[in-house]
Amino acid sequence: MYLCYMNFDAIIGQDFLKTYFQKIITSGRIPHTQLFVGDEGTGTLPMALAFANQLLCKNDLNCQNKVSKLIHPDLYFVFPTASTGSAKNINSDHFLSQWREFLAQKPYAGLYEWMQFLNVANKQGQIRVADAEQIIKKVAVKPYEAQYKVFIIWMVEKMNNETANKLLKILEEPPEDTKFILIAEKTDNILPTIISRCQVHHFNLIAVDTIKAELIKHYGLKPEQALKIAHQANGNWHKVLQLVSAENSDDDFQKLFIEWVRVAFSAKKDKQAIRKLIVWSEKLATENRETQKQFLEFALETFRQALMINYQNSSLAYYDFSDNRFDLSKLAPYIHSNNIQNIYESVTDALYHIERNSNAKLIFLNLSINLTKFIHKTENSV
Repeated sequence: MYLCYMNFDAIIGQDFLKTYFQKIITSGRIPHTQLFVGDEGTGTLPMALAFANQLLCKNDLNCQNKVSKLIHPDLYFVFPTASTGSAKNINSDHFLSQWREFLAQKPYAGLYEWMQFLNVANKQGQIRVADAEQIIKKVAVKPYEAQYKVFIIWMVEKMNNETANKLLKILEEPPEDTKFILIAEKTDNILPTIISRCQVHHFNLIAVDTIKAELIKHYGLKPEQALKIAHQANGNWHKVLQLVSAENSDDDFQKLFIEWVRVAFSAKKDKQAIRKLIVWSEKLATENRETQKQFLEFALETFRQALMINYQNSSLAYYDFSDNRFDLSKLAPYIHSNNIQNIYESVTDALYHIERNSNAKLIFLNLSINLTKFIHKTENSV
């Protein structure tokens, strides 16, 4: 099994960082500890792998083959894990076969999908003291084949304080032959003493035009379809790949959305509306969690487009509903400055709780009841 994102040219976007990393590798002035910070889907992990590939292998094809299979003896991985059963003192090495398979399939994915892949999505992944102990042991060993050893520590914000404190010295003064690449989505939960030991690089969301061009060139999508997906993905290449593969989900989401807003509109006059919302919530609750999240993101984007149409920015509205009986421009007057924040907060709150495995039926029912209130607010009401 090979990983395709092993060269800088294969990374989507992030052109400034790609150029910078190539320059420092060529110059030989390589920081001993770097921190890549970026949201899911921005390419932090693929970039770290491309960096490691270039640093370890240069143009050695046999070496690159080992890196692409994630079996190079001088490339080490540390990542969040969760205990299963009565296992004790677990560390990343116990999950390397699953990690290789996961990266080959979803190199742009985030922690939630990794926990799903391990079938422990209801647990919190952690980087543990046992991982720190393994790092310290491996740092003491000379490189086997390359000039350097490279440690990639993914989702470093999941490192508990005991683990972080154990690694402070080695991160500040590793041996000359050792390079660390730490990866995080956010820095809020990382010890300041860890951050202070790193050269920090921030990854931007991938630009809409970059995603659109990539989809047209390499996936054969039509420009209008590529633009639609690029907007929906919100700078997240992992989300792009999900949307490209979800051939029929868009029509399904449209049907769900139309049913939802129509019942919400009828709530003032229809005594059966609450029963209909319960049925709707139960139907969506039977879907898997990823589908539920995708629908909520679809709903957020549709409300955003309705708002744009309402304020004469229809050029930013790209959804074409397959049901000719539904016209987004007729919904638009009901989405305005006095309720869009309420709607946005309710949907994102539902997303937050779905990700944390809360009761989906209750989440969607609560969201639906809120929508019936917000959608009837007038623009000038208090």
